[in-house]
Parts: sequence; structure tokens; C-alpha cells
Amino acid sequence: MSRPTSSPQTAVSFRLSKAEMVLVFITMLWGGTFLLVHNVMTVSGPMFFVGLRFAAAALFVGLASARALSGLTFTELKAGVLIGVSIMLGYGLQTMGLQTISSSQSAFITALYVPFVPLLQWLVLGRRPGLMPSIGICLAFVGLMLLAGPEGGALHFSEGEVVTLVSAVAIAAEIILISRFAGQVDVRRVTVVQLATASLLAFLMIVPTQERLPDFSWLLLLSALGLGAMSAVIQVAMNWAQKSVSPTRATLIYAGEPVWAGIVGRIAGERLPGIALIGGLLIVIAVVVSELKIRRSRESSDTLEAPAPRETEAGL
Repeated sequence: MSRPTSSPQTAVSFRLSKAEMVLVFITMLWGGTFLLVHNVMTVSGPMFFVGLRFAAAALFVGLASARALSGLTFTELKAGVLIGVSIMLGYGLQTMGLQTISSSQSAFITALYVPFVPLLQWLVLGRRPGLMPSIGICLAFVGLMLLAGPEGGALHFSEGEVVTLVSAVAIAAEIILISRFAGQVDVRRVTVVQLATASLLAFLMIVPTQERLPDFSWLLLLSALGLGAMSAVIQVAMNWAQKSVSPTRATLIYAGEPVWAGIVGRIAGERLPGIALIGGLLIVIAVVVSELKIRRSRESSDTLEAPAPRETEAGL
């Protein structure tokens, strides 16, 4: 029995279009931000920096979307607040982890949010993952075990690795929430609300965590403003590029984020053990595999049914 053949446009090609090159550049920028945040943690606490970072992002996106803000609905407000909570938890915990683990480790562990999405949907919503997501979850688990690195014959997770792992779960929850409200909200308005909510909650978390307010630092200020502006520019570029780039191609490009983070980290002097590098490679493979789903249709035999992960992270 023959399988449906794909159209010539879906043939494997190593040529990159202008839109795909933009996505590659964006992914390189994302990979570099892990080292930047890791360095900023020497002059600031995690929650203050996350609050400042997303305040800048909300300001930039708000200015660009000023005309649309007056039409804010209750559904958009609710969606923005819920997503903002998950953003604060995801990026707040990720930033806390970067105080004690390398940027390379953080990037690989954070990438687990992709296979965590179907796992979370199964545990919370009862939607059992398909074959490819299940394989991706298994590969991600093995990769995480190798990345954590057994010590003395026993598996050992540091505090930084644990909080980063929890941050990946929060980011997966963010993606599920965005998918839940997709089509019901205006992207510009809900993005401003979610960024502002994440910023406000991060600043409020300074009190219970007893985080010391940092002294003025140009590194802190410029990093927060730079990441905020970068988030706004990246979102615009993504929206433009993914009009012509398939989710499959986009996911394959985005899977390189932890790889770029590892390259930047190595240039900066970080060195991961060989076993950890193998674990990181398995996580990257898990990211790609978990997004690949076999669909029997006239259009294509192998395709991605879910949207590319980063396409849903509005303004981040």
C-alpha cells in the first residue's frame, strides 16, 4: 500500500529563504541571552531583573500597539493575566537557576518545555500524547538524566537544575494557555497585558523572597532595556517570517536555541562534561521529535500538527 506523496514544495532542501534566515538569526539571539542573563545575575537578584526586563518589553510593545489598547476586552485581560503568571514563574525560576548553573545547562533544560507540553496536557487535561510526542518525552527524560550528571553512582540534581526544570514546566503551561485563548483575543493587547502582569508580579515577589534591591549598574540597565527591545523586535520579525515558513521548518530552526547557547557559553569559557553534552543532544532531538506527528492526509504524510513552540510566546 503506497503512502501519499508530498508536494514538491515539501521536499528536503538545505537552502534557506530570507524568512528562514531571519528565524535562524532570532534563534542565535535567543541562545545568546542565556549567557547575558547569567552575567547580569552578578549585579542583580533574579526577580528584580525579570521585573525590569518585562517592564521594558511591555513599554516597547505598548508604544507600538498604543492605538489598539483601547479595545481591551475582559477575555483579553483574563488571558493576559493568566499567561503573565506563567511567564513570571517560567522566566523568574529560569533566572534564579542561572545564578548557580551555566548558561548552557540552563538552555538545554529550558528546551524541555517542548516535550513537556503534551505531557502536561495528558496529566492535566487527560489528552494522551501520540506516538512521536511520547518518544520525545522519553528521549527528553534520558537526556535530562545525562545532563544532570550522576555523581558517585547516584543521580544528583542541583538546586539550580531543579528550579530550571520547574521553569520549563511553567513555560509549557504558558504555551497551553496561549493555545487555549488563541483566536479569541487580539495578540497586541494580550501581549501588553501579559508582559505588564509578569513584570508587576516579579517586582512583588521581591518581598516574600527577601531579595536585596541592587545598586545602580549600567550592565543591569542596558541588559534589561536591550532584552526588552529585543523581545519586541523578535516578535515582529517572527510574525513576519512565519507567514511563509512552515511550522516544521520553524521548529527545526528553533531547536537550535540550546545549541547556540552552548556555543556562546563555550566561547565564554563554559565547559560541559562529555556525558552532559550527549544529554543535551538528546534533548534537542526530543524537541524535534516531540513536535513531529504523522498525519495521513492528502496534503502531506509527515507534518507538524501543533504550532511551532516559539510562535506562541508572544513578546518574549
